[in-house]
Amino acid sequence: MSVTTYTVSGMTCGHCVSSVTEELTAVSGVTAVDVQLDTGAVTVTSTRELSRDEVEAAVTEAGYALVG
Repeated sequence: MSVTTYTVSGMTCGHCVSSVTEELTAVSGVTAVDVQLDTGAVTVTSTRELSRDEVEAAVTEAGYALVG
């Protein structure tokens, strides 16, 4: 089990949260996604360690940017 927190910029509403959650949940191995809209923190729980590229691709597909 792997739990990692990322920062995502550009999210402003509940629809943003839903889009990011949907794209990250579609990544192989992801079991849970928790998005904190006020801080941009996105915690991803997965059955395997995810590469930053995988996470960034999903966030970009949702229309947002991974920070840092």
